[in-house]
Amino acid sequence: MLGIKLPVSGKGMVLVLAFILLITLLMSKNSQALMRFMVGQEVDLKTANFDQYQSEHYDIRYTPVDEPYIKLIAGTAEEAYDAVSAMFGVKPSGRTVLVVYPDSSSLSQSFGWDKDASAMGVYWAGSIRILSPREWLGEQDMQLHFAREGPMVHEFAHLMVDELSQGNYNRWWTEGIAQYVEKKITGFEFSSPFAGDKKVEYYQLKQLAKRFDELEQSIVYWESLQAVEYIADCYGEASLFDITRQLGQGKSLEQAIEKILAIPYTEWEEGFYQHIMKQV
Repeated sequence: MLGIKLPVSGKGMVLVLAFILLITLLMSKNSQALMRFMVGQEVDLKTANFDQYQSEHYDIRYTPVDEPYIKLIAGTAEEAYDAVSAMFGVKPSGRTVLVVYPDSSSLSQSFGWDKDASAMGVYWAGSIRILSPREWLGEQDMQLHFAREGPMVHEFAHLMVDELSQGNYNRWWTEGIAQYVEKKITGFEFSSPFAGDKKVEYYQLKQLAKRFDELEQSIVYWESLQAVEYIADCYGEASLFDITRQLGQGKSLEQAIEKILAIPYTEWEEGFYQHIMKQV
C-alpha cells in the first residue's frame, strides 16, 4: 500500500468510500485478472534467484541443476502450446511463466502443500509449475518419454480452460478437459480404477463440483474424463469448447451444457449415469 495519509471527514470520507466501492467492483468484474496478477507477483518473488530461458511463448525459470534439460523442456512446452491451442481454436492472451522445480519438495513448498504430496505439474492462475524430468526419468528415457508422459500438454490444457472460461469453471470440468486433450494429443491415459472386473462406482456430478479433492481421486479423475468423452462422442468435440466459451460469458456449467447440447441438464446427467455404468 502507498503510505499516504488522508483526512477522513466530510467530503474526504465520501471520496474514500467511493474509492473502496470502485476497487470492490473492479475486483468482482476482473477477479481472474486480479488473481493472475497476485499469483504472478508471488511467483516473481519466489523465483527471483532462478535462472531464466525465453522460448517463443514461455518465460522458463529454473535452477542451475536443470540447465542441461531446459531446451528439451522448452521444445516440449512449445509443442504443447501448438497442439493444445489448435484443439481449442484460440491462443493464450500472453506469454506463460513456466517454473521448473528441481525436486518434489520444492514444488510442493511453492504451494504450501504437505511435503509428502507428489505431482509432476500444476497449473495455477496463469503459470505452470513442473517437476524436473531429471527427477523421474532416466537420461536415456527422457527424450522419448517426457513429451508423452510429462505434464506439459495436461497443464497447458488447464491454462486454456482458464483462458476460455475467464476463470469460471469447476474442478471436474477442467480435469476432464485436460485429460481428454492429453489423451487425444499424446495417447496417455490414467489406468481405470475398475480394471479387472471391479464393480463400477461413481459420484453424483454435484459431489464432484463441491468436494472434488475430498473424494477418491482415482474415481473422480476417471469420472471427469468419462463425462467429457460422453459429450464429445454424443454431441461432437466442438461442444466441449463451446460449453467452455459459455462459461466465459458467465453461465454456470449446467446452463452452458443445456444451451450447447440443447437438452435439459437433468436429462443429460441421467443419460451420463446410465452410460457410465456400462463402462469397464
